[in-house]
Amino acid sequence: MTTNATDNPPAESALRAPLPADLLTRDDPFTPPPALTAMAEQSAVTLSTLPGGDLFWLVTGHEEARAVLSDPRFSADRFRYHPRFKELPAELRERFRDDKSRAGSFINMDPPEHGRYRRLLTGQFTFRRMRQLGARIEEIVTERLDAMLARGNEGTPVDLVTEFAVPVPSLVMCELLGVRYEERAEFQRRTTALLQMNVSVKEALENVESQRAFMQRLVADKRENPTDDMISGLIHHAGADPALTDDELINIANLLLIAGHETTANMLALGTFALLQRPDQIAALRADPSRTGDAVEELLRYLSIVHTGIFRFAKEDLELAGDRLPAGSTVVVSLVAANRDRQHWPDPDVLDVARDRRPHLAFGHGVHQCLGQQLARVEMTVGYTELLRRLPGLRLAVPPEEIPLRTDMITYGVHALPVTWDAP
Repeated sequence: MTTNATDNPPAESALRAPLPADLLTRDDPFTPPPALTAMAEQSAVTLSTLPGGDLFWLVTGHEEARAVLSDPRFSADRFRYHPRFKELPAELRERFRDDKSRAGSFINMDPPEHGRYRRLLTGQFTFRRMRQLGARIEEIVTERLDAMLARGNEGTPVDLVTEFAVPVPSLVMCELLGVRYEERAEFQRRTTALLQMNVSVKEALENVESQRAFMQRLVADKRENPTDDMISGLIHHAGADPALTDDELINIANLLLIAGHETTANMLALGTFALLQRPDQIAALRADPSRTGDAVEELLRYLSIVHTGIFRFAKEDLELAGDRLPAGSTVVVSLVAANRDRQHWPDPDVLDVARDRRPHLAFGHGVHQCLGQQLARVEMTVGYTELLRRLPGLRLAVPPEEIPLRTDMITYGVHALPVTWDAP
């Protein structure tokens, strides 16, 4: 019998974390939560309870995860199915389900509606644009490392998060979306606020509205002053029929921002933290920088920073790994567990930058697989390569246990990473 949360909690109450706390709590920064590991060892699919009291099926097996993410009988429409929305006051539930919030939110859509937006966006990831962005990524990485070297050579530890890991993907996303230079600091600040889990409902809504207002200004600017960026392309050159509305463009821009900024920023910082704890792996990459592409894939698998998982919802009665799931059931695919599945990888708890490549799920799978994954790979490959090349003796400036972890955010990582290196 499922126990549900109160229908109308006060708007001042805090948002609950998406998963039970024990499935997000780690004893070690690079080891999955013990409770998650225990469930994965018990079964590839396990019945458990969400913080609000609703039942859900946790998928921890790699093959089972791929099956769920590619099965059209599972919906991505959180606005319609997600039990978390039942915890909100009635007026807020309606607000999140209105056309304004749903328009263009293609990661929460199913085919065929999802396919229309996916095609329009795929058309904007042209070879020319990706080549231009690749060259710009190299420039941005060089500029940020120049600034770090200038500060670090003064003998002061530098926070890799604020000085490198956040600015690099943020500036790349600004290039992609066409954000004006003078608005880029606000862009970074609003992005961080948007993904916090430990805030009140009221503050979360205020963050959403502030971000929408920022993107509304961006869309209005691109309608009047188009440049060579993705938002301008969607407005003036995509051939959308009917043309995309402001609400659609705002939500698309926000989704691209979250997918392309926060995830890459956290991978750059957390990946560096992981490598700094493993001198043999850094030595291997310095000896042969051509391995960095393989190292990126291994870090994506090993870290799996979308630690709250991917939610899906059964559209009909169905069977999953021998369990009968009634229509409307919530399923959570744990990328952390699936990417450590011992049936798929030998020694999955070992970070090995020379590991033979096998398909991982860090970018998802199926029709919702991340559109910008190749761009993210370029950012990480260039970022890690240049960090190790230009900062000899790169090391933590504080003991590893003092590094603050981002367990309070949708994407896992570190809030700060103080580093130093050998002076030239």
